[in-house]
Amino acid sequence: MTADETRTSIRVGGESGYDVVIGRGVLAELGDALGSEPAKVLIVHPATLGARAAELLEELSGRYEVLLAEVPDAEAGKRIEVAAFCWQVLGQADFTRTDAVIGFGGGAITDLAGFVAATWLRGVRVVQVPTTVLGMVDAAVGGKTGINTNEGKNLVGAFHAPAAVICDLDVLDTLPKNEILAGFAEIVKAGFIRYPEILDIIEADPEVATDPATPEFRRVVELAIQMKADVVSEDFTEQGLREILNYGHTLGHAVEHAERYQWRHGAAVAVGMAFAAELGRLSGRLPDEVADRHRRVLDLLSLPTSYPAGRWNTLLATMQRDKKARAGQLRFIVLDDLAKPTVMLAPDQSLLFAAYQEIAS
Repeated sequence: MTADETRTSIRVGGESGYDVVIGRGVLAELGDALGSEPAKVLIVHPATLGARAAELLEELSGRYEVLLAEVPDAEAGKRIEVAAFCWQVLGQADFTRTDAVIGFGGGAITDLAGFVAATWLRGVRVVQVPTTVLGMVDAAVGGKTGINTNEGKNLVGAFHAPAAVICDLDVLDTLPKNEILAGFAEIVKAGFIRYPEILDIIEADPEVATDPATPEFRRVVELAIQMKADVVSEDFTEQGLREILNYGHTLGHAVEHAERYQWRHGAAVAVGMAFAAELGRLSGRLPDEVADRHRRVLDLLSLPTSYPAGRWNTLLATMQRDKKARAGQLRFIVLDDLAKPTVMLAPDQSLLFAAYQEIAS
């Protein structure tokens, strides 16, 4: 990690290494990130960012031919029909393999834009410009792209590393508080699986930690990004270590599916982490104080830690279809202790049910 007062650069290594830039005013570096090779650029954005996308078009139009693709926000945009619309725009504009795509929006938008870039002509350059906390610390970093199907979340996708990720904290100043808090679920995850300093900062003063204007906020964002960069650099295609990033996600994705994607991703992952903590506790792996800390930290952030008791069978069926299951066996990331994640393979269904009862409402 390299930093000055206005700009931090975190390197994601691997075969297609790139930089994640964090700071204020760093959106000005977008042209440099795109480089001189593209002649045409497509900005994929939600309607809520239409005005700002138009400003980006103006700023880049001296160097490139810039097109806009306005798509539905959140999970509604992660559909094959929306990807096909973007492919149509690229085709009609004669985009070549040397042209580029920009994902400008939250995590769902960067997932979609990355997938469109990965599949157009078998892969074109993509620069991710996340505009939410969730997008910055999770979705835009790591090169996982994807769309949803009726059967589950992110079942169709590709690994496609971005050329750069630009996290301009200025765009968070107008973000509603509930959006910031939802994004903090992934930051909390990073605290439990790698950097406990994050948990200390949140517990010391959750208001300060979640205020984009404070050094504490920037610190936890940078730590969460550093964690993901470390893991992805070692295991880009999730053959081993990267699996720890699924902490809280096996049940979390099932909750999202059960709620027809009307829940925010962070809320579902918070429930998933509460479940994973109980799974760790009941299996004798996780000390009580660490398990209890999950609920305490998530409560400080007004994130949910329970789900209706009668939904277990539905959630279990969805988890068994999840892409994280292998050969029909469920896999959960659990903790042996703070910052010690491990895989629990094919846990007994009675154990899973017992853990769920601990979070059932």
